[in-house]
Amino acid sequence: MRDNISDLQAFIAVARDRSFTRAAARLGVSQSALSRTIGKLEERLGLRLLARSTRSVAPTEAGERLLQSVTPRLDEVAAELEALTELREKPAGIIRLNAAEHAFQTALWPRLDGFLRDFPDIRIDISLENALTDIVAGRFDAGIRLGELVARDMIAVRIGPDWRLAVVATPAYFATHAPPQTPHDIAGHTCINLRLDSYGGYYAWEFDENGRRLNVRVEGQLAFNSTRPILTAALAGHGLACVPEDMARPHLDSGELVEVLAEYCPTFTGYHLYYPSRRQASPAFTALLDALRYRP
Repeated sequence: MRDNISDLQAFIAVARDRSFTRAAARLGVSQSALSRTIGKLEERLGLRLLARSTRSVAPTEAGERLLQSVTPRLDEVAAELEALTELREKPAGIIRLNAAEHAFQTALWPRLDGFLRDFPDIRIDISLENALTDIVAGRFDAGIRLGELVARDMIAVRIGPDWRLAVVATPAYFATHAPPQTPHDIAGHTCINLRLDSYGGYYAWEFDENGRRLNVRVEGQLAFNSTRPILTAALAGHGLACVPEDMARPHLDSGELVEVLAEYCPTFTGYHLYYPSRRQASPAFTALLDALRYRP
């Protein structure tokens, strides 16, 4: 029985990640050991559960059926085991979070640092990515995103203040390029792109023009999937960058960067921690939620 549960957990990890490599890393085992485990499970069942190729792994029809039927049951068992931590004197357990880099730096880490010291029996596992990840499919306990991006079927708790983006470049760049006066002028500038894989392309810079939202596609030599290297490239004089204003503020104050189009840059709803409404909150998760809750 124990072996069956362990093998099923291994199968679910591979089926969800669509990769033996990623699943092995998540489970903390070797790829070859994981492959043998799946092979033995398939042999016992007399069914092929995963279709393998040199480039991908995907559940077969039988595998998909097993994934859909077994996963909720194992999740219920895990939730009940986690709930038993209420019997401990101190909250304990592991909490898996998914967050964007800027959310981690500005809303999560400032409070998480002290939280970890206060609750040494709680472990936090954080995945940083700018993509809009399905936290349920990814088996995360919660995600952190802007309030306006949180799905309505999720419970959302505000953990940070409103903030805005800033369009910036170096004084040297503007010495040879006329600063844009309106968002429409950006078309003539070299810009540093932000790649958002979940959107299937590059981020369209967002502006507010007379109360109307305006999205501008930009072009340039460089593109990154994270804002920090975009700021680095802007400081090196490689063009206009659109980054969170708080990231650029020290460099604006020092004169290394110059901001343009400030009157057109909209304010965004602050970061929220969100989680499924059906999730049973453990003492550890409740403690984290209380520590992160935004109090103006």
